[in-house]
Amino acid sequence: MLDSLAPQKNHLLAALPAQIQDRLFPRLELVPLSMGKVLCHSGDSLRHVYFPVDSIVSLFHETESGASGEISMVGNEGLVGIALLLGGDSTSSQAIVHGAGSAYRLPKQQIKEEFNRHGEFLELLLRYTQSLMTQMSQTAVCNRHHSVEQQLCRLLLLAHDRVPGNKLSLTQDLIAGMLGVRREGITSAAGKLRLQNVIQYARGQITVLNRPKLEELSCECYEVVRHEYARLLPGPCSCAVN
Repeated sequence: MLDSLAPQKNHLLAALPAQIQDRLFPRLELVPLSMGKVLCHSGDSLRHVYFPVDSIVSLFHETESGASGEISMVGNEGLVGIALLLGGDSTSSQAIVHGAGSAYRLPKQQIKEEFNRHGEFLELLLRYTQSLMTQMSQTAVCNRHHSVEQQLCRLLLLAHDRVPGNKLSLTQDLIAGMLGVRREGITSAAGKLRLQNVIQYARGQITVLNRPKLEELSCECYEVVRHEYARLLPGPCSCAVN
């Protein structure tokens, strides 16, 4: 049985052939990620990529007025810092931890060296990039066309896929910031889910009680994203099997 913090608990790292794991794993550094930690600010030069194990990182865009919204969520299915592999050393988004835990980080030089071998690592990360782009585009569509209740269900499902168990460390203020809506809207939507015994919440924590009902109440955006991850990524991707 794998250790709960083994590199293979990240599904991208687990999917790598043994010879690539042998090259990369000795260079991985396990780091703790606390709630609210900023892994990179907009415009920062990226020095590492992060492979979450049991943590969740949100990628945010912030406007000049200070308003912000989540564009994607990364957990044990992926990595943070994809801009390093797309020809740029910085990104216009910021990466903030919203689910505390751990991640493995790899210096940019090592990941670029492996990427430039043009082998299976390159192919895997290009497929992951496509799945991440699907999540970003679907998030934009969802935030524009679907109700706050549907958006909340989508977000909770994505978060639930990326953590062990049914407890999510999410406050209503944090969710409001992630969705770019007023806190009152989240309070109302969460209250409706609680009345239907779909979720339970206490200060700073949401417990998923009825996953099938949560999927039923969500819009199609969640299923589109889940299907794309399952289609493109090999192995036991948690966001494809719940």
